[in-house]
Amino acid sequence: MNLAFKALSDPTRRKILDLLRDRDMTAGEIADHFQMTKPSISHHLSLLKQAELVWDERQGQHIYYSLNTTVFHDLMKWMLSFQQNKNRKE
Repeated sequence: MNLAFKALSDPTRRKILDLLRDRDMTAGEIADHFQMTKPSISHHLSLLKQAELVWDERQGQHIYYSLNTTVFHDLMKWMLSFQQNKNRKE
């Protein structure tokens, strides 16, 4: 989970996740939304993959990236547990 928080701390990676929320995209399609080099986007995608926030799947000559919603559900459940514990103490 630590890798996920590190990945989420960067605004570029959060923007990539926002883009993938709408549909699966290739690295090139993602890069079109940024003013940075494709290798920089690849680096961000690699960190998101390491954190298991995105998945990649080869389809022909392209690799499509998609959200791994399971990790987001786990993160939300973990974060909500803090609020629930606080409410129990009050």
